[in-house]
Amino acid sequence: MNTTAHTCAPAADRTLYIGGASGFWGDSQIAVPQLLQAPKLDYLVFDYLAETTMSILQRARLRNPDLGYATDFITTAVKPNLRALMERKVRLVSNAGGLNPAKCRDALLALAHEQGLSPRIAIVTGDDVLELGAQFRDAPGAGTATAAPAPLMSANAYLGAWPIAEALRAGADIVITGRCVDSASLLGIAAYEFGWSFDEYDKLAQASLAGHLIECGAQATGGLFTDWENVPDWAGIGYPIVELRADGSFELSKPAHTGGCIHRATVAEQLLYEIGDPARYVLPDVVCDFTQVRIEDSGDDRVRVTGARGQAPSNVYKVTATFQKGFQIAIMMAIRGQRAKAKAERTAQELLARTRRLMHAQGFADYSGTLVELLGAESMYGPHRRVEESREIVLRIAAQHDDRKALEILQKESASAGTSMGPGTRSHFGGRSDVQGVICTASYYIDKAQVPVRLQVDAREPAVTLALPTQPADGRGATATSQADMPTSSIEEADSVRVPLSRLAQARSGDKGNDANIGVLARRPEWVPVLQQQLTAARVRDYFAHLMEGQVTRFALPGIGAFNFLLERALGGGGSCSLRSDPLGKCYAQMLLDMEVSCPRALLTAAP
Repeated sequence: MNTTAHTCAPAADRTLYIGGASGFWGDSQIAVPQLLQAPKLDYLVFDYLAETTMSILQRARLRNPDLGYATDFITTAVKPNLRALMERKVRLVSNAGGLNPAKCRDALLALAHEQGLSPRIAIVTGDDVLELGAQFRDAPGAGTATAAPAPLMSANAYLGAWPIAEALRAGADIVITGRCVDSASLLGIAAYEFGWSFDEYDKLAQASLAGHLIECGAQATGGLFTDWENVPDWAGIGYPIVELRADGSFELSKPAHTGGCIHRATVAEQLLYEIGDPARYVLPDVVCDFTQVRIEDSGDDRVRVTGARGQAPSNVYKVTATFQKGFQIAIMMAIRGQRAKAKAERTAQELLARTRRLMHAQGFADYSGTLVELLGAESMYGPHRRVEESREIVLRIAAQHDDRKALEILQKESASAGTSMGPGTRSHFGGRSDVQGVICTASYYIDKAQVPVRLQVDAREPAVTLALPTQPADGRGATATSQADMPTSSIEEADSVRVPLSRLAQARSGDKGNDANIGVLARRPEWVPVLQQQLTAARVRDYFAHLMEGQVTRFALPGIGAFNFLLERALGGGGSCSLRSDPLGKCYAQMLLDMEVSCPRALLTAAP
């Protein structure tokens, strides 16, 4: 890496190569060495900050004020590879700073010094808006925010790409941010390298889509793919590379001789991951319309992506806040033998009854929440479960309480089930469970003008406050509305057959707070009208009625022949606030693919 300002080749003549090296805090250490084998590589981007991760980082910072950042970025991603990255002149952009970008930078500088290296490291700060709580809103255009249930522990605005572009323009080799939107790292690189202004909205939307596709690492190259049996070599799965051009068009590939696969469906599933209204994918720099995006196979393990459109952003940032909400524990025990399902259910109820008596005798209130799950008996499927009996169950009992000591009663008493309850019970087979503080998240909005974004390119120099990019004079941003459906097509119901949805579609699900989304992609264009007719929002709502409290909205993406379903209040609180074994809705798509739908026999028999 150079330590002086970088210069760019003429933008029109360039293709920029950007590798996606991390999709979350805990991603594989194989990513960086693998991407360094690619013959062309200009940048690596690393995403670490899921909403749940902010809660984890807050716990870490409470234990040690020098923490609160993604330590994997230092120990796993950079430490073994820094010299090679410098020799290749590959620049890095990451949101690994989390709640403490300065300490993340300091740790990286110390590591570089140990190796005799001196990269120029910039940090972007200003996302910490805890002291601006009085300025929060519930929604853009709304009044003051509804007060959080408890004093806020942290509050961070989702910054955009422009400070990253400024950091690169100032000559940074490594850019570390705090909270920013996941796709901002790639967009900031593109805006700097190609000299885009921040009102070239279609280009911004295309680069944001590229960032969205690689922000989860190997999820774009076959990870979590519906047809997982067809994905080779999980052990050596390739990480994605965006080949981006100055007009915003791009292709997606992966290093040669790596596992996984890239084709239209793997990339389309990732497009659908964790989005809401595809016509209004709201980011700080641009509001994206993905409804007409097209994904076309352009070679072996290579796709071309076009069609994203952009409009002006709003004048607010989204804010994620964290707050303490009591304590929780999750206990696991193995139950084996005849009638294991009934035995496990009784074990759970007897333990909860015993501990409630003990809690009452010691002056504690009742649990604020409990959940019993029989893992292996499809308990999460509710009325759709198919397992009626089993000889082996993992019993999971989760509970919440305002007082840690009350949960310690359940922690201790659960061991007694191994001798005082059903035969074949193995309590604490994974070790005694810990009582943990529950740090929940809440979302608000704040005027961009209230947030002073700062850039520090040299640790020895003070940070400078950056001026906001020019925004539309009225500050209203995009006004496009989404279409809820594809153009209507007539489907003859005569001589139809019932098939599982998986016969006609692939799917991917994810979370945003307490909401979930399920993106459903038709396997063949002629099956899109069948999905439109059969897979209504009302039917999806009924299918998940045992797991959700809100409504379901269906959105269409005609460009890729897909539908996206937004399930409101569907995760039992979501993230660390939820007692569920899947608090992020990752299994929802797999559950929905079991739903039976009617399809004309002629459409099925005509398919190859």
